[in-house]
This record gives sequence, C-alpha cells and structure tokens, in this order.
Amino acid sequence: MPTSTAPATWRQQAALHWRMTRPAFLTITLAACLLGIAHAAVVGGGVNVAAAVATVLLACVTHAGANVLNDYHDSRNGADAANDSGLYPFTGGARLIQQGVVSERDTGRWAALLLLALIPAGLWLASRAGSGLLLLGAAGLFIAWAYSAPPLKLMSRGLGELAVAAAWWGVVLGADYVQRHRFSVAAASLGFSLALLVACILLINGVPDARADARVGKRTLAVRLGPSGTALLYAGLALLAHGWLALSVGWRVVPGVALWGLLSLPLSLAAAVLLWRHAATPARLRPAIALTIAAANLHGLALAATLAWQAGKMSLRFL
Repeated sequence: MPTSTAPATWRQQAALHWRMTRPAFLTITLAACLLGIAHAAVVGGGVNVAAAVATVLLACVTHAGANVLNDYHDSRNGADAANDSGLYPFTGGARLIQQGVVSERDTGRWAALLLLALIPAGLWLASRAGSGLLLLGAAGLFIAWAYSAPPLKLMSRGLGELAVAAAWWGVVLGADYVQRHRFSVAAASLGFSLALLVACILLINGVPDARADARVGKRTLAVRLGPSGTALLYAGLALLAHGWLALSVGWRVVPGVALWGLLSLPLSLAAAVLLWRHAATPARLRPAIALTIAAANLHGLALAATLAWQAGKMSLRFL
C-alpha cells in the first residue's frame, strides 16, 4: 500500500491502516458508548463488562469504517483533491490518498472489510442483548454507507448532519440497550443532546471545505446556507442541545446530576462566537473547530462520569 518499493512490515501496515481510520475522531464514539453504559448502570444496578467492551469495539469499528469509506468516495468525486483550503487534521479527510501513501482501491477495500466484519460481530452481540440491537445495528451500517456512497450520498444533499446526529443518538441508545435489553426514554433524551453537538462538529467542519465541495457538486449545509446561515444554525443547534438537557432534568426524565453536562456550554458558545466572526474566512476557524470537538467530548464524558458516580453511590447505599 505505501508508495515505497521496499516491502512494509506488518507493524507499518497496521499503523497505516490505523491512520486511515482517522483515530483522533473516534473519541466521540467512545464518549457516546460510555454515556449509554453509565445510564444503564444508574437504572439497572450494574454493568456487564464484556458486553460493554464489545459495544465500544463495534461502535468504534463502525465509525472507523465510515471514515475510511468517506475518504474513498471523496477521492472518487474529486472533493479531497480539489480541497486546498481544508484545515488538517480537522477537515479534508485523512489526505493519505492525495499524498500517494495509499491507493483509492485499497482504501475502498479497507472500508469494506471494516464494515462487513461488523455483520457477524453485531449478530453475535444481538443474540445476547436482544433483537432491538439488530435494528440499531442495521441503521448504523446503513448510515455509514449512505452518508458517502452513491446513490444516496447524504453528505452531498445537505443531510449529512442529520445522518450523523441519528447515528450517534443510536450509539447511546445501543450502549444502554446492550446492558438492559430494552429501550429507554432517558437514554434517548441524553443521547439527543450529545447527537446535536456531534452534528455541530460536522457542520463547522464543512465551512473550510465548502468551496471545494461546491466545486464538485457536494451540496452540504455549509454550501447551501453560506457563512452566516451556517453560523446561525450552529448556534441554534448548540443552544438546543444544552437547553434540551436542562429541560430533561427539569421534567425529571434524567437524573439531576446530568446538569454537569452543561459544562460544555461555554465551549460551544465560544465556538459559536468564533464561527460567526470568521465564517467568511475559514482559515481562521481552527480554534472554533477544536472547541466544537472538545465541547462534544466534554458533554458526553461529563454526563457519563456523573451518572457513573451516581450509580456508584447507589451501589454503596445497598452494601
């Protein structure tokens, strides 16, 4: 796969395949899994560790496969080659195809291997967790494919943010379901706020890529709405995410400790201000993108940590 004529060792091959998955972005999937598992611990009184580990692995492989598939299709449609204003490593893909490090063909094969490997593994986990997981797993695989691949190409139709929000909402629901074998309104509510913040990541990442995307016919929301419209939508999604969490606590849908998830609000607001100021000059958006990613991760991890702490307190109470 490398362009060098010297044969690569298995360690070099493994490292290259790891780079192709864009591993830095997988932390948000870990946070979503931990949130669902922590909620299950609060209401279910315990955690099946083996099932939790399997959940995290399958969710991360799904995310990794979707990332690799996205690079494959953005190479085929010319978006990444045309992108001379991306803010690596945040936008513009892994750039390994464009740098000649890997081939387009091998990228497609790696994406297919990752996503197809999920089918037997997901069926195995669903046989132990319940048939509801089959529905979530099938939806996750469908979104991973439909986001980038023709004929749907959701990312090119302004539906990428919606697809991503649905996918990460499903991760939280699925992680909870694996533990408790049933769906939960509370887990759905917690997952909704995190899903909106994940959608914000995709939305702001689309701004530096908008010019290249428009050139190859990708009509992302950043392309459709323009700088000001994108900034307004971003602010609305960020406020809705945190407002929804506060309302969920107020309506007693989720435990009061979930208010610690509001720790991410200052980061989201700071990113929204920076996006409003610099949306027309994408080269200056690197701090805003970093804040957006940090906000989503902090939101999920703060919720997971406080719910896990609550579960620990409840366990001690019954000792």
